[in-house]
Amino acid sequence: MSSAFGDFGPLTERRRAEKARQQRRRIMIAAGTVSIVIILIVMGAAAITYSGKNSEKEESGSKGSKAKPGGGSGSPADLRAVSKSIKVMCAQTDFQDACEKSIGKAANASASSPKDIIRTAVGVIGDAVSQAFDRADLIMSTDPRVKAAVADCKELFDDAMDDLNRTLKGIDGAGKDGLAKQGFQLRVWLSAVIAHQETCIDGFPEDEFKAKVKDSFINGKELTSNALALIEKASTFLSSLKLSKRRLLAGEDEDDGAAAAEPQREPPLAKDGIPEWVPDGDRRVLKGGGFKNNLTPNVVVAKDGSGKFKTINEALAAMPKTYTGRYVIYVKEGVYAEYVTITKKMANVTVYGDGARKSVVTGNKNFIDGITTFKSATFTAQGDGFMAIGMGFQNTAGAEKHQAVALLVQSDKSVFLNCWMDGFQDTLYAHSKAQFYRNCVVSGTIDFIFGDAAAVFQNCIITLRRPLPNQQNIATAQGRADGREATGFVLQKCEFNAETALTDAKLPPIRNYLGRPWREFSRTVVMESEIPAIIDKAGYLPWNGDFALKTLYYAEYGNTGPGADTAGRVAWPGYKKVISKADATKFTVENFLHAKPWIDPTGTPVKYDFFA
Repeated sequence: MSSAFGDFGPLTERRRAEKARQQRRRIMIAAGTVSIVIILIVMGAAAITYSGKNSEKEESGSKGSKAKPGGGSGSPADLRAVSKSIKVMCAQTDFQDACEKSIGKAANASASSPKDIIRTAVGVIGDAVSQAFDRADLIMSTDPRVKAAVADCKELFDDAMDDLNRTLKGIDGAGKDGLAKQGFQLRVWLSAVIAHQETCIDGFPEDEFKAKVKDSFINGKELTSNALALIEKASTFLSSLKLSKRRLLAGEDEDDGAAAAEPQREPPLAKDGIPEWVPDGDRRVLKGGGFKNNLTPNVVVAKDGSGKFKTINEALAAMPKTYTGRYVIYVKEGVYAEYVTITKKMANVTVYGDGARKSVVTGNKNFIDGITTFKSATFTAQGDGFMAIGMGFQNTAGAEKHQAVALLVQSDKSVFLNCWMDGFQDTLYAHSKAQFYRNCVVSGTIDFIFGDAAAVFQNCIITLRRPLPNQQNIATAQGRADGREATGFVLQKCEFNAETALTDAKLPPIRNYLGRPWREFSRTVVMESEIPAIIDKAGYLPWNGDFALKTLYYAEYGNTGPGADTAGRVAWPGYKKVISKADATKFTVENFLHAKPWIDPTGTPVKYDFFA
């Protein structure tokens, strides 16, 4: 019979120590993506910093002197501690020399915590990116394509600086556990900074100018990669510490096996069933099921004159400069031949129509006519929180005009529901940040879903069209340029099909592929989707020789149909063939986009995990 009171002898202490060690091992397992080595590195950084501070305090105390303002900033002991912390933390990055040199020059003795060092790592990106864009701006050429590329770079520089500033504000506003909570969002913004740099380079023709511009961006991309690495490791580590603290405070039995991952909590709901943090303006729109009931538009656009405006651009021009809540534009049935941009200043705009084949925005800008791919879009969504419902986006340039974008999306936390994106090459430019597509139809030929966004396409139809006789179809070309980016394409419960002209037996056959790697770390996962026999057995097509074949991440899970057989798929090192359910779970909407807080309030139907 055991005593009701535990004794406090040496044996008990040893048991407690052993339990503590077991708990730490379980925490490491629960952290998932972080390795034991990385955790020890981060712990070492904190220990070195703490040790440095204590050494300085002891040194000051022994001399009987008062501490300098700011905690002894500038003392040799502080500087040594910061230098050691920087070295240990930079060991986690892919470009350690660039990390140590850049942060070492910018940091000071007061920037001693891991959070301070991470902020410094983000802060130094700005100068490097500015210098690179300045070099692009200095290019003098009479070539109209080069001039167009330079013009794109000016705009993209502003985009890059905006996203850098947002990242810095996000770090500054983060509380004690802020990096753990905001890690994904910070990485999405920094991933966009890389995308902006790559897009600037893309605009130049394949000549000496492009090579020089590409070289000028090396430093900026390396520093951005380093900041991504530091944020990723710090947020994962802090999450594991927070998880451990909660369990210990809850009195969890430490002998019950390996720790399970902490369950996700639903956002707090108000009495009307909408999260408490949703602004009143949004609450009025969303109450009662959002778009499932009749939305109340702020303005109506109608070609026949029955609305307040005849064009979408007129409605946007009349939008208040400052508006609280969601601004709703109803576009009545009609074909609207106009080029539309939802600017960065236009946040939380909803555009809804009478149906994807009824309310259509159309244009025909294209590469062959001298327009850069970035500027060829019929419709561009930049403002965060953009939502489109029952709308069509079309580029009618045709296959012979090559790159011709119907829809370009840079909007963070954007949602597209029951929409139609129609074109040939480069139909949908999912450029950057977090995006969700549900019940949409995307049609095209070459790389017709491309970009560097973190995007999930759920329950969508991917329609392959007939390209030019010497071409082949590739559905996706994901553009993750650095392995630290939080981006990738996930096609879940989608259906691949073909237009009649593609399968016409009287015409020459066309090869069709699921994707190819646009950038070195291209990432695409196709899961729970219907793949027909028209998809080539290889599944994927190289971009150029062995480029990216070792560094890309392509995978399939739970697909059906005659084209889902992976026996004849490519044997690239980066292709994972059929992954396990545990690995596929990483790419569900919940885990890949962390999207409940911004999808739920819209009322969009969504499956956060698997369909089966």
